[in-house]
Amino acid sequence: MKVYLWVAVVFLFSCSGGSGDSQPKVTLDTTPPQLILNGEDIVSIQQGETFNDAGVTANDDVDGDLTSAVLVEGEVDANVLGKYVLTYKVSDAAGNIATALTRTVIVVNDSLFLQVSIDTHGATIVDEPKILASMQMMSANETIYDGNIGIEIRGSSSQSFDKKSYGFETWDSDGEDMNFALANFPEEEDWIFYGPFSDKSLMRNVLIYQLSNEMGRYATRTEFSEVTINGEYRGVYVLMEKMKRDKNRVDVSKLKDDDITGGYIIKIDKTTGEAVGTDFSFSSLYDGFGESGGTQKIKFLYEYPDAEDLSDQQKAYIQGYYHGFEQALKSNQFTDATNGYQKYIDVPSFIDFFILNELSHNVDGFRISTFMHKDKGEKLKMGPIWDFNLAFGNADYCRGETTDDWAYKFNEYCPNDLSRVPFWWARLLEDPAFVTALQARWTELRGNVLSEAKVQSKIAAHSANLIYSNAVQRNFETFDVLGSYLWPNFFVGNTYEEEVDYLDDWVLQRMQWMDTAIANL
Repeated sequence: MKVYLWVAVVFLFSCSGGSGDSQPKVTLDTTPPQLILNGEDIVSIQQGETFNDAGVTANDDVDGDLTSAVLVEGEVDANVLGKYVLTYKVSDAAGNIATALTRTVIVVNDSLFLQVSIDTHGATIVDEPKILASMQMMSANETIYDGNIGIEIRGSSSQSFDKKSYGFETWDSDGEDMNFALANFPEEEDWIFYGPFSDKSLMRNVLIYQLSNEMGRYATRTEFSEVTINGEYRGVYVLMEKMKRDKNRVDVSKLKDDDITGGYIIKIDKTTGEAVGTDFSFSSLYDGFGESGGTQKIKFLYEYPDAEDLSDQQKAYIQGYYHGFEQALKSNQFTDATNGYQKYIDVPSFIDFFILNELSHNVDGFRISTFMHKDKGEKLKMGPIWDFNLAFGNADYCRGETTDDWAYKFNEYCPNDLSRVPFWWARLLEDPAFVTALQARWTELRGNVLSEAKVQSKIAAHSANLIYSNAVQRNFETFDVLGSYLWPNFFVGNTYEEEVDYLDDWVLQRMQWMDTAIANL
């Protein structure tokens, strides 16, 4: 209802015989128009779909229908995933401004990620042996694989999770291994569906593997996927390449009897069962503190070739090579470029491996899932990196959550842990030449691959894609774990956005600490 004010306008005048007393009445409009939103205030559309704005209706007590005068601020790009806000404003002829209204438009893509459907034909997936199953994989609504696979549960402690990870092979109609280029990856037969569970950002492994590849160090290629097994949705997964010798994976030569210098893939990992025996592994000359008399010496496991495929001569060679490296590293002449440790190792690969594990403060770093490889006639190289789901502040033990400690000093934080970091890293940092090379490499990377803007943009892009594909919603409806502690979470966010914000803030603080820490080595 309009409010009318009576305003007295007094005319003062002088004339012979009297004065005037007329008082004209003026009406002032002080009531703003009203905006009414047509349709919902939050609208979701598929990427590429035409957005038709339902708009608003505007009415004014004096001016009547002002809908045609409404101004809309903001715009929607239906081809780009994201959240867009439209703001509606209008004013009347008297200058009264209506209370603005907003509409949020979310552009999503339900088929953004690989859509995978697996049918086990009534069989149960177990931890060995692989069982026959059928798999259909779709990308952008097009079928890119429709055939047999052999599938099994994989992992160690992760097998206790409600959300399992799987190893699988692409098989032909006869159940034989068959190379196939899944998701435009180089063709191979061995693959992994990794199911992020305790990592509620869903992206820690994907992030570090991408950074490694951009640094020029091969790490498994990744592709976000959504997996359904026997008609039951099982959440967000990551399609990954299995670690193995291959020209497009770990590119080392096939080991032959006539040249025993390579290639080998060796790993430091948890030792259980047969892996403890000398037929399947060999020991360091030293424990994690560099003591030759220590009882907890580092174990090196044969990854490629399989232990049973190695001859005694080949085992003797690679064991001797490692022992020679360690002895050179422990010697008083360890910094000598000719006869010291540099005779045995590819220093740049060690530096990049160090940077990636320290950047993420990987609580398992250097001591579990730690791979190395040696090609024919070449030096020992570190990598590829593997398994960072407990990195980036996602562990509540042994200082795994901190941004201002060195990960390689794990033995000091948890001296009773059975899986120890080799003494190598502390000793390497005693060499001024190694430190200088590390500082130069860190400075170089901070100017490009590891700049704050580039790393944080990756986090933002992954989270946006996961959110605006509705994959996050489907995943956490299936596994209602947001706001709940899952071993070994340090931070527990109530929403997915809180989990991503924690990761983003943690990375920023870590990089800034490393700037100072590396400069002061």
